[in-house]
Amino acid sequence: MKTLTELKRGAPMNCKTVQTILSDTAYVRTAGSGEEVRCSAYLASLCEKIGLKPQTEAFPVPAYETELATLTVDNSPISCKGIWGAGSGSIAAPLAYLPGTDAPTKRICKGKIVLLDRGVGKELHQELVSCGAAGFITYNGNLNYTDQDVDQREMRFRTEKPLLPAVNINAKDAFSLLKKQGKTAEIHLKQKESTALSHNVIVDIEGETDETLLICAHYDSTSLSKGAFDNMSGCIGLLYLAEYFASRPHKRKIRLLFCGSEERGLLGSRHYCRMHKDELKKTVLNINLDMMGCAMGSFAAINCINEEMTDLLTSFLKKRRFAADLRYDIRSSDSNSFLACGVPAVSFARYSPAGMIPIHTRYDTAETVSPKRLLGDMKIVAAFAELFANAHPLPISLAISEKIQTSVEDYMKRQAPLINEI
Repeated sequence: MKTLTELKRGAPMNCKTVQTILSDTAYVRTAGSGEEVRCSAYLASLCEKIGLKPQTEAFPVPAYETELATLTVDNSPISCKGIWGAGSGSIAAPLAYLPGTDAPTKRICKGKIVLLDRGVGKELHQELVSCGAAGFITYNGNLNYTDQDVDQREMRFRTEKPLLPAVNINAKDAFSLLKKQGKTAEIHLKQKESTALSHNVIVDIEGETDETLLICAHYDSTSLSKGAFDNMSGCIGLLYLAEYFASRPHKRKIRLLFCGSEERGLLGSRHYCRMHKDELKKTVLNINLDMMGCAMGSFAAINCINEEMTDLLTSFLKKRRFAADLRYDIRSSDSNSFLACGVPAVSFARYSPAGMIPIHTRYDTAETVSPKRLLGDMKIVAAFAELFANAHPLPISLAISEKIQTSVEDYMKRQAPLINEI
């Protein structure tokens, strides 16, 4: 059995190839890190092995150096990480737990360091400042897991109001604080902000026209995860399609986009949209691959366009006797960047059952991905992509519905990144 590094143009991907790629990329690759650069170069090299000519585009992302981040409660230290972008400073104040974010419960915030059950976006941060909160604590993880991992969280917004000092802790420590009824908390946070470089990898497979089918997947991971399922599986899907279309004639141009920095607010796809506005006008459809081929779970076809696409997907999947969960909505992935620019999108995934693969954690490893199932998923995606690569005229209207437009506008307002806003 050949590995992908031995493949010649047109040779099929196989299970051993999938395992090799998962093994080669079994490391954390956060946005702007040296490991993310390493992974982008690796993916580009695999495209070259297929006989294609990838281009790499760099773009800026926020970078932070945490010089000091400590949390004590009643003089006992708690393991924590400073939230990137939060205000530097030292603060000591009574500890309060905020179980909700409605107006009555927010009255308890004044002069307190607040423990929250959720992350903080721009709107909630403004409300905490207005209520007089002194700082806040968030948490990640699961009370029943054995690890004590603390995720690296980030404030993804700018504000004219002062930023509150903030740290993130593990869920078990958060639970312990409440059980012990901790009284006084103290945060010391000092960090510097700069800029690092992330990268997109672009691969073109020319067709008979300059109309383009754009297919994307992100390759970065979060700070705790090796990102096999989320989302090296989607990148393997792109490599599958690279081989597939490189050996077959097609009318429309195929552009494959390996996106950097998705996990920090879709920064890679948003940068692409900023830099390729003229090419977006010729892009008839975006297909987004994010979390494919998990060993257990249902295949999901997410229609981010209109009801006609629901009918087409229903017929398409029924004809091929392929079981799938059809959804008519947006999803929190790179497809939203393209939708925000007027490019219709369909997103594919195989969602793991609850408790099977907690993404953004140490448990997202190669063992959670089934090479056989991933290749089966990609066979269906390839057939769908081929339909839109060759159909002339297009089989349905791809006008984005008002429902989808409204959902995307709301999402992008809440998820606006610090750099590269469209």
